Amino acid sequence: MAETRKASRFIVPVAVAGVAAATIGLVPALAASGDPDLPEITAQQLIEKIAASDTQTLSGTFRISTDLGLPLEGLTSGLGGLAGGMGGGAGGSSSADPSEKLTELVSGSHTLRIAADGPERQRLTLLDGSDEYSLIHNGDDVWAYDSKSEEVFHEKAPADADAPGAHEGPKDKELPGTPKQLADEVLKAAGDTTSITVDGTAKVAGRDAYQLVIKPKQAGSTVASVKIAVDAANGTPLKFTLNSVEGGKPVVDAGFTKIDFSKPAASDFTFKVPEGAKVTEGAAEKAAEEAEGAKGHPFGDELPGGLGEAFGLGAGTGKDGVNVIGEGWTTIARLDTGAPAPKTDEAPKEVQGLLDSLGDKVGGEFGSGTVFKTKIVNALLTDDGKVYVGAVTKDALVNAANADK
Repeated sequence: MAETRKASRFIVPVAVAGVAAATIGLVPALAASGDPDLPEITAQQLIEKIAASDTQTLSGTFRISTDLGLPLEGLTSGLGGLAGGMGGGAGGSSSADPSEKLTELVSGSHTLRIAADGPERQRLTLLDGSDEYSLIHNGDDVWAYDSKSEEVFHEKAPADADAPGAHEGPKDKELPGTPKQLADEVLKAAGDTTSITVDGTAKVAGRDAYQLVIKPKQAGSTVASVKIAVDAANGTPLKFTLNSVEGGKPVVDAGFTKIDFSKPAASDFTFKVPEGAKVTEGAAEKAAEEAEGAKGHPFGDELPGGLGEAFGLGAGTGKDGVNVIGEGWTTIARLDTGAPAPKTDEAPKEVQGLLDSLGDKVGGEFGSGTVFKTKIVNALLTDDGKVYVGAVTKDALVNAANADK
């Protein structure tokens, strides 16, 4: 029990280090070559075209490639080991549960197939090797099936809810993680701190597209640029690329490889439980309670560009709550945990190496602490228990902590 209590002290810094993984969610990737000759269009006109898009039916294939710049496999196993040691996790949970399965998409490259017929019917299939994982929303029912474990997850969709993980667009309820969802979130955050231009054209999944480029004007952001390929005919975003100031591979490179805007067959949204498969019934009420409880999470929904909402977190209620420092792309959320940070040399062996690989020791007028880093979201955990987190550089976090003294 003493070892369990000691291990629990390290969940906060590990979770801080891994919180960027939650910002990515479920997204698509890959573009074809070629630069079509299209009529000139201004950035404002292209944004209006995206907002006016009323795509409700489509089917296609896309790939997601993500590179957060952290050892996610080690992070996942470390967190899993801690949770297991403390008796964490819901008893009787299913490997087909979407909240568990779809976390795989935050690292590496994956191929997915989707189909949508308005807000009532969507299907997403994750194709990795010979195994398949399918998530189907059809009216009142949500089904998920994992062919590897032969497990099925089922629950009733709340009558007033969107599809699981769905996003409310200007005119339509969108699929989770489509380029349009990502584009909407970025455009919502655009303001005086943002440069938005049209940078040529492209071919994506055989479709002519304009390229919208979004860049922070402020120094100190970890975001170098966001590029959105927009269907020239109907305004549907087809590809989304997020680049870090660190360079290298994009943090997210997401786009359709094949897309068809015609109405999918009704059979695409039907599901029959395979013979012998284990079925786990989910509880929508429990999920609603957990979502309500998340509103007390210390990181809140006040991070830049809607990052808090992307984390699935509500307003923070730490010892002093969450304070917001700065604006635009360099916004930093500050939280006082009210407890000194644990020393990494006291961590269990399976966690100590992971913490050291993720964190950089820093010091300044604020004292000392550790910056847990990814290519986009960084977090400074001071030795006296304060947390500074945002899509900003290490120097920006240290400067914020110094100014906060």
